[in-house]
Amino acid sequence: MAGQPQSRNPFSAQQPSPYSQPSRQYSTDSIGSEQYNSRNASSVPLAGPNAYYDPSGQNTPTSSNSVEEGGDFHRSYAASIDSHMSTSSYQGPFADIPGSKEPYPAWSAERQIPISTEEIEDIFLDLTHKFGFQKDSMRNMFDFLMHALDSRASRMTPNQALLTLHADYIGGQHANYRRWYFAAQLNLDDAVGQSQNPGLQRLRSVKGGTATKSLDSALNRWRNAMHNMSQYDRLRQLALWLLCWGEAGNVRFTPECLCFIFKCADDYYRSPECQARQDPLPEGIYLESVIKPLYRFMRDQGYEVSEGKFVRKEKDHHQIIGYDDINQLFWYPEGLAKIVLQDNTRLIDVPPTQRWMKLHKVDWNKVFFKTYFERRSLAHLLVNFNRIWIIHIAFFWFYTAYNSPRVYAPHNQTSPSGPMTWSATALGGGVATLIMIFATLAEYTHIPTSWHNASHLTTRLVFLLIVLALTVGPTFYIAMVDGKPSPNNIPLIIGIVQFFVSIVATVAFALIPSGRMFGDRVAGKSRKHMASQTFTASYPTLTRSARAASIGLWVLIFGCKFAESYFFLAESFSSPVAVMARTKVPFALAIMYIMDLVLFFLDTYLWYIIWVVVFSISRSFFLGISIWTPWSEVYTRLPKRIYAKMLATSEMEVKYKPKVLVSQVWNAIIISMYREHLLSIDHVQRLLYHQVDGADGHRTLRAPPFFTNNTGNSGDFFPQGGEAERRISFFASSLTIAIPEPLPVDAMPTFTVLVPHYSEKILLSLREIIREEDQTTRVTMLEYLKQLHPVEWDNFVKDTKILAEESAQFDGTASTNNEKASRADDLPFYCIGFKTSAPEYTLRTRIWASLRAQTLYRTVSGMMNYAKAIKLLYRVENPQIVQRFAGNTDRLERELERMSRRKFKFTVSMQRYAKFNKEEQENAEFLLRAYPDLQIAYLDEEASTQKGQDPRLFSVLIDGHSEIDDKTGKRKPKFRIELPGNPILGDGKSDNQNHAIVFYRGEYLQLIDANQDNYLEECLKIRNILAEFEQYSISGQSPYAQWGHKEFSKHPVAIVGMREYIFSENIGVLGDIAAGKEQTFGTMTPRTLAWIGGKLHYGHPDFLNATFMSTRGGVSKAQKGLHLNEDIFAGMTAMGRGGRIKHLEYYQCGKGRDLGFGTILNFQTKLGTGMGEQMLSREYYYLGTQLPMDRFLTFYYGHPGFHINNILVIYSVQVFMVTLMYIGTLNKQLAICKVDSRGDVLAGQPGCYNLIPVFDWIHRCIVSIFLVFFIAFLPLFLQELLERGTGKALIRLGKHFLSLSPVFEVFSTQIYSQSILSNLTFGGARYIATGRGFATARVSFTVLYSRFAGPSIYMGMRNVLLLLYATMAIWTPYLIYFWFSVLSLCIAPFLFNPHQFSFPEFIIDYREFLRWMSRGNSRTKASSWYGYCRLSRTMITGYKKKKLGHPSEKLSGDVPRAGWRTVIFSEILWPICCAAIFVIAYMFVKSFPDHNGNTNPSPLIRIAVIAVGPVVWNAAVLMGLFFISLLFGSMLGSWTKFASVMAAIAHSLALIGLVAFFEFFWFLELWDASHAVLGIISIVAIQRAIQKILIAVFLTREYKHDETNRAWWSGKWHGRGFGSSAMSQPAREFIVKIVEMSLWSSDFLLGHILMIILTPPTLIPFIDKGHSMMMFWLRPSKQIRPPLFSTKQKRQRRWIVLKYTVIYIIMVAFLVALIALPALFRDHITFNCAVCQNI
Repeated sequence: MAGQPQSRNPFSAQQPSPYSQPSRQYSTDSIGSEQYNSRNASSVPLAGPNAYYDPSGQNTPTSSNSVEEGGDFHRSYAASIDSHMSTSSYQGPFADIPGSKEPYPAWSAERQIPISTEEIEDIFLDLTHKFGFQKDSMRNMFDFLMHALDSRASRMTPNQALLTLHADYIGGQHANYRRWYFAAQLNLDDAVGQSQNPGLQRLRSVKGGTATKSLDSALNRWRNAMHNMSQYDRLRQLALWLLCWGEAGNVRFTPECLCFIFKCADDYYRSPECQARQDPLPEGIYLESVIKPLYRFMRDQGYEVSEGKFVRKEKDHHQIIGYDDINQLFWYPEGLAKIVLQDNTRLIDVPPTQRWMKLHKVDWNKVFFKTYFERRSLAHLLVNFNRIWIIHIAFFWFYTAYNSPRVYAPHNQTSPSGPMTWSATALGGGVATLIMIFATLAEYTHIPTSWHNASHLTTRLVFLLIVLALTVGPTFYIAMVDGKPSPNNIPLIIGIVQFFVSIVATVAFALIPSGRMFGDRVAGKSRKHMASQTFTASYPTLTRSARAASIGLWVLIFGCKFAESYFFLAESFSSPVAVMARTKVPFALAIMYIMDLVLFFLDTYLWYIIWVVVFSISRSFFLGISIWTPWSEVYTRLPKRIYAKMLATSEMEVKYKPKVLVSQVWNAIIISMYREHLLSIDHVQRLLYHQVDGADGHRTLRAPPFFTNNTGNSGDFFPQGGEAERRISFFASSLTIAIPEPLPVDAMPTFTVLVPHYSEKILLSLREIIREEDQTTRVTMLEYLKQLHPVEWDNFVKDTKILAEESAQFDGTASTNNEKASRADDLPFYCIGFKTSAPEYTLRTRIWASLRAQTLYRTVSGMMNYAKAIKLLYRVENPQIVQRFAGNTDRLERELERMSRRKFKFTVSMQRYAKFNKEEQENAEFLLRAYPDLQIAYLDEEASTQKGQDPRLFSVLIDGHSEIDDKTGKRKPKFRIELPGNPILGDGKSDNQNHAIVFYRGEYLQLIDANQDNYLEECLKIRNILAEFEQYSISGQSPYAQWGHKEFSKHPVAIVGMREYIFSENIGVLGDIAAGKEQTFGTMTPRTLAWIGGKLHYGHPDFLNATFMSTRGGVSKAQKGLHLNEDIFAGMTAMGRGGRIKHLEYYQCGKGRDLGFGTILNFQTKLGTGMGEQMLSREYYYLGTQLPMDRFLTFYYGHPGFHINNILVIYSVQVFMVTLMYIGTLNKQLAICKVDSRGDVLAGQPGCYNLIPVFDWIHRCIVSIFLVFFIAFLPLFLQELLERGTGKALIRLGKHFLSLSPVFEVFSTQIYSQSILSNLTFGGARYIATGRGFATARVSFTVLYSRFAGPSIYMGMRNVLLLLYATMAIWTPYLIYFWFSVLSLCIAPFLFNPHQFSFPEFIIDYREFLRWMSRGNSRTKASSWYGYCRLSRTMITGYKKKKLGHPSEKLSGDVPRAGWRTVIFSEILWPICCAAIFVIAYMFVKSFPDHNGNTNPSPLIRIAVIAVGPVVWNAAVLMGLFFISLLFGSMLGSWTKFASVMAAIAHSLALIGLVAFFEFFWFLELWDASHAVLGIISIVAIQRAIQKILIAVFLTREYKHDETNRAWWSGKWHGRGFGSSAMSQPAREFIVKIVEMSLWSSDFLLGHILMIILTPPTLIPFIDKGHSMMMFWLRPSKQIRPPLFSTKQKRQRRWIVLKYTVIYIIMVAFLVALIALPALFRDHITFNCAVCQNI
């Protein structure tokens, strides 16, 4: 270093480097014009003599003379830009502030730092020269390290700061690098004396497991080496680690791969050849030779280049080597041994010091392989949750086998013998063992068997087979000797022994995790399992009390469950079983057993919810967060609590009265609320501390009446039920909880808020606010917001008027009119918030609206409260600073700014910033001007110079202080770091976070979404929150001297979770449901789960321990598709790698939730598909097979259990329908015994069947299913009860029920379960951008139909048919509940559609529906029935790869094709089974003679004719039309509508055929309605099976365009670009059309049926008002006005409504006639035909 000239220093600003522009500096007057100065531009400066006491000092205008004082002084932004080596002597206005010269004050010479800032710069320069890092990355990482050291050193000695930092990153007990070093057994590699050939020696020592180098001695050697290392070396290692990490790009997702890279680099640095090297390596070599090859491998796994663009490969997860597979290679010594160079030598055969130079020669394609197969199958549920199945199915077997003796009794007896009962019951153990065996076999398919970890599976399998023989074998023996007279009791003894062996086996399998049987992968001592222990099973230990609570909770849940299930389900099931066993209908009995099993599963969830709520409530009393603490006391004690809990007062001198300090904090909070227009001036008066003249002439502070005479009536102090009341009451009650002590501001740690932003709204434009989006909205956004926040709008308008008057007086245009005129003048203010369209006024309205919608501006202004809070606390706690700058408010403000900037950073990762359009660009610029300290990280793309090369991408950081470049008009970046390639390889969000993570500073990260908010009073608690990481009071000992010291050995806190407040909960029923879900899911359950160590999910106001997370693969995972819910994976990783996860009750963040029906369901679909992906993931495999029982149950019921429970609820409904159908057939056909009032069978009824017990059982089932649905409302109700009192809770519950929220619950349960199942079978998970608008727009019928038909309406309609039959066969009032829930599945989407029942809209919908059904056959249309049908088919067929560039290709999404196993099971076998079930029921009914005593003709033939008939008819029609269109198509080429006409003819004929066959069938059934319904059920099932088989078996891949469809109808096949497949396409299209005809006619009928169901409400007068009231909870006076149409539009609409009403009535009459006429005239309509007699 010494020999180089000064100008080589890249820190200096003198010479531009190729990567970064020269340094920029800015002067204080460039911060922005006057209007941005008050930070929240929609506030009024309270100017003039009567200004209120303003503690936050924000309105002090920037004095412009400060620049002149210091000559041409420029404030240097950060030391990474101007090094001390290169700056001139330092002068300026801060010269008299101690510590203000240094950018890193805690790391300054007077604090005995171990190594000076200049030396650290030299280290970074040296490393950059030796390894070829980028200059900008070096500057960035230097700043990063200095901030980290400054943050730590501000609360401990600098020596200790460096030590602990090194321990956290490299060498400490919890440092990921150290843990990896031992897991991969590198200590053997580096051991002395094996240098001859370390590779071979090492592998031998692994296999032989030599005890000489025991782990403990290796650990001690490591500790001593770390302890004796010099501080210089420690810093060099840290710098090297950070430089490797800072440029790694996507390789950061593979933490152990990074460890390996770092180790190679570190070894190389110590080698003589590195030290001898003089000339620096060229910049960017590290990126080019080490990172890019790895990055390219990652990218090529998922993408291929096609025509110069990257296209996603059609591969599913088990074919892609993802980040986790790459990472796991580096866990095991065998994996490292696989790393080969291009010349096939192994990297570990090279001595450690030379490996770095060989890294660029590694051929990564030969190295990596899959370490876990994420195949799509339900087998994952079996492997991961096998203990759940064992507990339930085996115990269900024990219960029911004992309670249904009639089933296995000998033919001639009513009850079996003793030994047989014991033995049959004991088979439950066999069931448990079988589940284990299947799970083990399934596990073979998920783990590569070549790897050394499959050996324990084989051992386990052998053992399980032996257990199976023990638990099942004796039954065969007993069955053989049963009934034969035997002299001894041997069978009985064997039976009893078998029973107890079974119980032991079942309990063992249920309690022991399968990963811990035979070779304990969790706690075993062998080195072989070390890696999987380290990285997947280092669960943080629970405290004694928490573990006791955890075990207690599950003992209670299962205790209650097993007791209740025995009496309610099993015992009461014995009599129906006895009856059914007599009827000899084994099929019905089997379905009843299945039904009971499903209920057995649901019971557990019921008890889980009940007990978790009980625990949660008792916990909340224990923590002291409940409304039942006396209300007034919460407020009267608030000032004392603020002083005691939020201010770090222990360090302060005593001369300041607590009252003075508290008053400053409290007044700041109130004024911030006034600025946000939550409070009006007169409210503020009553809430502030005022200075008054005391008795003796001194000025004293008078406490606000709010604290002194608070009687519990809040209406006097803030608007009733408003936001201010909620915030203040939460703030007051949150301070009753025990909170950790804060540190003084200058000693607090630095933290960063990181917000990923893609294309969310930044600021609403004026147009969006005051114009309607389209015809269907009926309300402008501003009007809607004014109705939701009337008080705030009122305050805003008053403010604006004051402002306008001030400026008017200033201009001299003040008017002195009378009052009446002024009221007319005020009208524009109340309407749109401004009168003159000057930008400063319109901007205020825009900001007011943006702060109440879900915008990025709201998030930024909310999070910037941290800066205000830090300034305020610093000022309050250090009054001496205020005195020092008594006269110069400017310099005081600058000193406060400096402190807040040092402790808090805010980075928004705007991935698209470089590609923003003009409006977005302006809004982003506005953000930077309003908040200059905001940093924006974005991706910048540079086209490549040579053709065919990838473009270069850069991570760029700018902030509001960056200068604007005159040439480009863009801001000059602070850092510009090249990336290995396009970082967005996954679903986007996690990649976006990852590229910006190098710009965080400090020790902690708060991850925020772009739809959140924060409040000043919550931000004041920041120091208390950071104390939760338990890193404040670190003892003075070195972490390396005291290895076992409890402070360094306890598990670190990785994540601290918060409460979220959903700020959209007042926006009607759906917003409220979303908010309620969040309240229970985000507050109530985590409270219990975090306590007993089961909270995994981190929501989005959570704080992360940045060092812990960033050394373990970052803050979220990023494999495309698989890690769709990216955040929960970070939680699972943290837990598996030993981080604790906490949950706080005293801090909350605002969060917006989706509000429309469709958006909520999109969100739920996203959650459901994401859950499906989680089931496939290896994290679930590790947690499910390694967690101890109680924590496994907590994990299961807290996360996947909720979704699996939803699946089971829906299944229970379906299975119950089938059960009802079977029992209905019995009830219809068998002679049922008549009974007297006591239930005894009356005499004289030979051969009758007593089905009474069966009907009782049905009632019980209905009650169970009912309870399972309604338990969902319990947590919310109790939560309200606790936090808002009884009245509020009852009102909210009542509102929910009146707004039909149970309908929504049923529907959303179906959506959840459908999305998981379809994801597990077909895949297709993608990030659905959940809409964030207000849902006031009406969605048309067709959109809702096409969105929800597949997931829900079809299934609902099939169940309606089943229920119709059940109602006809066995009517019981209990069925009303089922009608309610089954209809919910069909009509929920329409019920929650705004203005669904307005008659004109309804008819216009009908017109749209008819047009939608028939469009898209002559021209491509964006929305048509054909497109919808095609899209739903492509899940199975997939798309052709050919790229033709057709306009209609855009309409088809990218869905990978399902695997053939999946297709065979779900699309061929399953539909056939379903059809079989229904056909058997129909045949059973027809097997009895009719009422004349004649036997029926074969029912199978009849069903076959009616089911296959329409298909044959369609085929014939299509064949005929095909030839017609071939003949006439080219002749009538000029007639554009020809194709549409042909399609219309075909469709009508298909419809007529279907209806005709139905009428014919009904006639055959002699007009018997219930038989006809049963027949239709079977026919529908058969047709469905036929369609699915045709699609699955006969269809090749689909084109991405719809040319084939138009070719078919128009008869023009040439020139369509089919090429060689022009001959095969017509044949394929013929099959497609056969299926489509059936589907079209059924959709047509279904649409009409739904319309008919929805018609009656439409005819009720004023229904629209009532419906809107139900939806939006607005009084009729506040209701949204009807849409405005021009006269021409009105005329058009009137005509359309008239015309289509007639058409609709005709259609409805026709459909009704088809059913009603035969039913009325059934006796008169008879035909004699010979054929009919035989079918």
